[in-house]
Amino acid sequence: MDYDVIVVGARVAGATTAMLLARRGLRVLVVDRVAFPSDTISSHQIQVPGVARLRRWGLLEAMRAAGTPPTRRLRFDAGEVVLDGSFPPFEGADALYSPRRTLLDAVLVDAARSAGADVRENFRVEELVWSEGRVVGVRGRERLGASVALRARIVVGADGKNSFVASAVGARTYRQRPVRAFACYTYFSGLPVTAGEVYRRRGRLVAVFPTNDDLTMVYLSEPLSGFEVFRRDIEKHYLAALDGCGDLGGRAREARREERLRTTPDQPNRFRRPYGPGWALVGDAGVVMDSVSAQGITNALRDADLLAEALSAELDGVPSLAAYHRRRDRAVRPMYDHTVGLAGHSPGIAERLLYAAVADRPAEVTRFLGVFSGALPPDSYLNPATMLRVFGGVTRTRGARRRRTRAA
Repeated sequence: MDYDVIVVGARVAGATTAMLLARRGLRVLVVDRVAFPSDTISSHQIQVPGVARLRRWGLLEAMRAAGTPPTRRLRFDAGEVVLDGSFPPFEGADALYSPRRTLLDAVLVDAARSAGADVRENFRVEELVWSEGRVVGVRGRERLGASVALRARIVVGADGKNSFVASAVGARTYRQRPVRAFACYTYFSGLPVTAGEVYRRRGRLVAVFPTNDDLTMVYLSEPLSGFEVFRRDIEKHYLAALDGCGDLGGRAREARREERLRTTPDQPNRFRRPYGPGWALVGDAGVVMDSVSAQGITNALRDADLLAEALSAELDGVPSLAAYHRRRDRAVRPMYDHTVGLAGHSPGIAERLLYAAVADRPAEVTRFLGVFSGALPPDSYLNPATMLRVFGGVTRTRGARRRRTRAA
């Protein structure tokens, strides 16, 4: 065999998987059809658990050195109430980062190369190579080059939501949900922020976070049903949406838009079976969800970590990919269900009551932001027990206030 593992796709999931496997001493090739640095549609956020992994792997400093600002506080504006607080620490990390993908992906590709992985950019995979019902490699070519066959014990598809590898192996899809929302974002200069801002409204969600080069990324998500109208005049509708978010519309108009508006309705929600004879899937190739919760990068880092551990054992003769499948699904399912709900953009009465109940309780705001950042599984907080505890606390507090008033 030429390699132990060939990874198809060198963005977050692929470059991280290649880096971790190479650090374990495996012979790894990672290929991508583009050259880095290269931009791509992205939700930008590395949530706090993802930051903790980058810190553990020794890569966080490269992000900081490149001028990626941390976000340690969040202002969550639900219209009638505002939650303002900090994220709960997670394994030594207490901030999220929102890097440009031109930076993040290049940092991870360089880390894979430094770990000893063979990195081939501008390499397009044309087909998988099979032998006796098992994937044993890939066939492809560099730009203007001849077609070559490369062999490996395992081929990993890290090639995104429209994965060629997943299609070629016929990976089974399950837990699929309809596309519910589209996304649109751009970058402004002259729009400084002291904390992250999220505006939750019926019919939309807007997020504002600092990124590299003193720019601020402003993201909009709205129901897919309105996409055809939105696309007829993207800038008009985008700014109108910001006008419904406090003073954000005015601030954006006073700032300078530095790049075009990026817009996409391609936001599937689905799981794929992530392994089979000679192949595995990681990142969006395995599980993809709407960008409204901004969990994609963090999910990719976690799944790369889980897959690298499983493949290392698998290649040592210990069957581990079924366990990787179970661990991945167990880790992602609560946030997946929460995200699909968010993408509907129809906050219910219980959700609005929860915001009001926790707004003046800093510890509860921190827990709520733990769900936002992925530090707490959504179902560990957004459940009936929490509602009873929170509303019970509100009732007791109001009762104590009434007693003090009567006594006075």
